[in-house]
Amino acid sequence: MNRKKVAFFGSPAFALPVMEAIRQHHDIVLVVSQPDKPVGRGNKITPPPVAARAKELGLPLSQPVKLRKNQDFLEELKNSGAEVAVTCAYGKILPQNVLDAPRYGFINTHTSLLPRYRGAAPIQWALIEGEAVTGTTIMQTDAGMDTGDILIQQELPIEPNWTLTDLAQALSDQASTLIVQALDQLDTLVHTPQNHEAATHARMLEKEDGEIRWFDSLSSIVNRYRGTYGWPGSYTHHKGKRLKVLELRASDAPKTAEPGHVQGTTATGVLVACSDGVLELLQVQPESKAALSGADWIKNHQVKIGEKLGQ
Repeated sequence: MNRKKVAFFGSPAFALPVMEAIRQHHDIVLVVSQPDKPVGRGNKITPPPVAARAKELGLPLSQPVKLRKNQDFLEELKNSGAEVAVTCAYGKILPQNVLDAPRYGFINTHTSLLPRYRGAAPIQWALIEGEAVTGTTIMQTDAGMDTGDILIQQELPIEPNWTLTDLAQALSDQASTLIVQALDQLDTLVHTPQNHEAATHARMLEKEDGEIRWFDSLSSIVNRYRGTYGWPGSYTHHKGKRLKVLELRASDAPKTAEPGHVQGTTATGVLVACSDGVLELLQVQPESKAALSGADWIKNHQVKIGEKLGQ
């Protein structure tokens, strides 16, 4: 096997399996990650997971604050001897002079079936939109936003009960396999231009995207919960205060109330009506309080049947 010299650009934990897969089959000559940032309530300066792993492995590491008009970094990349660069959730726009530095340019692992869901949050929006199938695209990076030629593409069925955590793990595993395949076949890969007219955009999520919209359909609310799981997380309001919804599911109970109104309880949760069905809130967390079951919440916080959530 012809081992390639690879510069790996990545930052979050999602990129770690991809980096490890490359390391087993090819030679990582430089790791590029975002700068260390304050994390948590104590604002402790913490390296991104990829940077931390690179330090553990003793790999050359660069964490430039910016790439544009950064001649020092450009020289560092060129001097690394990298024949090709791989990006996986790196998080910065790459200027053309950086893209042109390696002999084979840059290839990117994108977690959607391009040209659908270009942008920062393809996994989240595939779930929110209720897709049954997504996948991974290995693409040649150009100066646009996920607009480069497709090199390899593979579908991945989405299980109905998967949340963002589950789908991200499955896609990370798939990307790890496909990127090694792409590097092994770099000289013979067919470049297929994308159909730009079919492109859709997956914008970065905002906190407001987690709010439950009680007038939406039952499936839409469940899908939004799946796609915002972890961050920003699902939430509603009760008596003017935010109520995090940590776990929910569709209920078979008949709808007997208006959307957003509490219509009953079960042994484990509280039943709330939406436009065409009923949701069971299994675990919630009132503002500045500990998490508890929906059943305990309605009992301990004196929530009455018929009360309206979302205000």
